[in-house]
Amino acid sequence: MAESPFDRMRQAVLDGDVDACAALAKASVERGDDLLAVVERGFAAGIREVGVLWEDGEYFLPELVQGAEAIKAAMAIVQPALGRAQGGSAQRVRVVLGTVQGDLHDIGKTLVGTLLEANGFEVHDLGCDVSVERFVGEVRARPARIVGASALLTTTMPAQRRLVEAIAAAGLADTVSVMVGGAPTTARWAAAIGAHHADSAQDAVAVAGRLAR
Repeated sequence: MAESPFDRMRQAVLDGDVDACAALAKASVERGDDLLAVVERGFAAGIREVGVLWEDGEYFLPELVQGAEAIKAAMAIVQPALGRAQGGSAQRVRVVLGTVQGDLHDIGKTLVGTLLEANGFEVHDLGCDVSVERFVGEVRARPARIVGASALLTTTMPAQRRLVEAIAAAGLADTVSVMVGGAPTTARWAAAIGAHHADSAQDAVAVAGRLAR
């Protein structure tokens, strides 16, 4: 059976081939392909598989980073074309994302952002070591519907609680949902602080999808 364009897109992401992803994205735009299908069945399928391989210990940091770079190259071409095809009317749900203050771990959070973008969200990634005040300021400035806060250390988890409290104190709790994640976090912890929990990058997309409705 001949390899489909979707298969080539998926494999290019798995290979971390930035140039191939950009070329495949450009060709799909020029052909007038269904760009939603290109994202979901091609590039996003690839990055989801990268995430699974990372979580299973089959991919390591270099493969994870390169896969993320590859899909970013594709999405930089596909997303503007998708917006033009929809007449600029598509309103994407905004997400402010970051790793909490005192925590310098960045890779898992970056993968979450890449997957969210591949699934149509508008992501503003603040990086790592982000203060509660900066989270709240960015949520107000955008404005965003979802704020995602990652903590990879048990010592930085309390910042997630402070973020939920700050969102409420700013009068934003009715319009902004807080999603937390990271290795030491649990659904019980999220419920205790009034947030929503995602236990993997793939789960973060599903949780964000429910919160965006």
